[in-house]
Amino acid sequence: MSDFLKVLLNIRSLRAALRELSLDQLKEAHEKIELIYLERLEQAEKEQAAQAEHLNKLAEFQAMLADAGIDPAELVGSTPAATTAKAKRAPRPPKYRYVDNGQEHTWTGQGRTPKFLAEQLEQGRQLDEFLI
Repeated sequence: MSDFLKVLLNIRSLRAALRELSLDQLKEAHEKIELIYLERLEQAEKEQAAQAEHLNKLAEFQAMLADAGIDPAELVGSTPAATTAKAKRAPRPPKYRYVDNGQEHTWTGQGRTPKFLAEQLEQGRQLDEFLI
């Protein structure tokens, strides 16, 4: 939490900080904070009204579907598993090849650098030397 919020949300700290202000400055700060509070309150009320309207429309459409004898699940689709399953992307092709203890290894260039390659790079070799 920032220092400003610590002062603002703690009554003792706030009193101590505001003692340094003149009464006119304190009044101006009060008006600005109240204005911001009222703006946020209005915004929250608008969001609640929009949410209530959305829920009313959903209930209205559900009633219309029930009157027509249609199950709402039919509108979504016949295979719900197909729509919720995410397609898995193909693995990245290897970009680098190196031989460690007689075994050939590859690396895509993504993620942490393999330990063997990191050691080789520290010894002065270039990563381009391992390109496929």
